[in-house]
Amino acid sequence: MPITDWPSDERPREKLLRRGPQALSDAELLAIFLRTGVKGKTAVDLAREVLKDFGSLRTLLEADLEHFSQCHGLGMAKFTLLQAVLEMARRHFLEKLKRGSALTQPDTTRAYLTAQLRDYPHEVFACLFLDNRHRVIEFEKLFRGTIDGASVYPREVTKHALSVNATAVIFAHNHPSGVAEPSQADKQITQKLKQALALFDIRVLDHFIVGDGEAYSFAEHGLI
Repeated sequence: MPITDWPSDERPREKLLRRGPQALSDAELLAIFLRTGVKGKTAVDLAREVLKDFGSLRTLLEADLEHFSQCHGLGMAKFTLLQAVLEMARRHFLEKLKRGSALTQPDTTRAYLTAQLRDYPHEVFACLFLDNRHRVIEFEKLFRGTIDGASVYPREVTKHALSVNATAVIFAHNHPSGVAEPSQADKQITQKLKQALALFDIRVLDHFIVGDGEAYSFAEHGLI
């Protein structure tokens, strides 16, 4: 049965308009992106098949062109469209952070950092540099690799913070494993960075770990 013959409450587009995007399943959201199905399959059927093949929505979003195009119903046109959508989402969150008002919405910060870091297959350590009113000066990805004392250098972080005249920072890094729990090394480097920056009256407001699901906040868990 084509989607147009479904009850209106079950059609993905109508459901989104009535109840909001958060009410849709991964397959329903993907079906709206795909727009059409293939012979013998609705867009929702195809979306379910694609998600089954990739294992999860995240794996699909992280796929390169070669692996993406191997799935029936997908190809270069859909891949470029998806990359454009993902980049617009990243820029949207950055614009929300840079509108000149103080950074007072943790959910916006978490969403932006997640969009920026979640899809890397390796660990990336980044910083949000803020002014004395907690307005965003810039976001910078500073280090790549394992998060420990050998790969994240307090001196370099401090040097960059001073160069942009930051008075506060928010750290973030990703866990490619998807488990957003801090390791002992994560805790140790956070304290080293905090101590180094404190010498210049630069405050550390938070450290987010990005994995699957909601990013872990050091501040919310009393670790800052």
